[in-house]
Amino acid sequence: MSEIIILMAFLAFVVFLIAGSKKKYAAIIGWTLIVINLLIEVPGYLTMDNFLYPAIAVLSVPFLAITLRELLAGSPLVMQLSNAAAVGTLIYVPFTFIPLFRDALISGVVQQVIWLLQVFNSDAQLAGWNIIMRNGFSIEIILACTGITAMAIMLGVTAGSKKLSLNQGLLAVLVIVPTIYLLNILRVVVVLIAWSDQWFAFLPDPTGTAEYGYTSFFWAHNVFAEVLSLGVLIVITLSLFRIVPGLADFARDLVNLYLDEARAVIRYKRDRRSDPE
Repeated sequence: MSEIIILMAFLAFVVFLIAGSKKKYAAIIGWTLIVINLLIEVPGYLTMDNFLYPAIAVLSVPFLAITLRELLAGSPLVMQLSNAAAVGTLIYVPFTFIPLFRDALISGVVQQVIWLLQVFNSDAQLAGWNIIMRNGFSIEIILACTGITAMAIMLGVTAGSKKLSLNQGLLAVLVIVPTIYLLNILRVVVVLIAWSDQWFAFLPDPTGTAEYGYTSFFWAHNVFAEVLSLGVLIVITLSLFRIVPGLADFARDLVNLYLDEARAVIRYKRDRRSDPE
């Protein structure tokens, strides 16, 4: 089901990029499908004790409501944001649906993780073409473990910028792709070592699986790695602001737009509660 929704969102954003005056309706369909996909994946993330993505999914609902309203009103800012989402989707989707691209990327990550583990004098074995085992603990490298999602988002945001020069675009690619890819390799290595060496077994176990040694994986992968990844994306974003000056203005105006809309809704609800019947 998720793959079908992603494909439909991809097609909607393709139409958005080539459509004329009615492109806002294609954007509406694309954004709606993205949020639907986030919501239907929440149960899966919860089974993996991942709380960041479910939180993002919940926040995506008011985000979608504001986005659809602004698209119908023809907001240039949200149209620009939709352009960024369209480019990011076009970059990401081929790795989802073309096995050659997906498997090559996953295989590359697996081989480089194994190599880096050897550099750290940390032995590990392949238990399958995309499964790495160490000290009896194994991790499966899937597309989500390659960093392609973050790369697609950041490249989309950059490509969605107005007046982007060729030199700015090339420099942004050089900042985004190698940085995210290499740091993602390091992230996978550290998570595997932390789990297989039980670095965080002393921390509280919110999952009820301490007897299986899963506590260390939870803290390494679902908490510390996620927080550091967000920090890296913030640093990359700040770097992009320097490379593409107009991007900073776009981000500021966009944040202000959504915050103002959210405040207006809160004020409206507060005023309704305070009005006498």
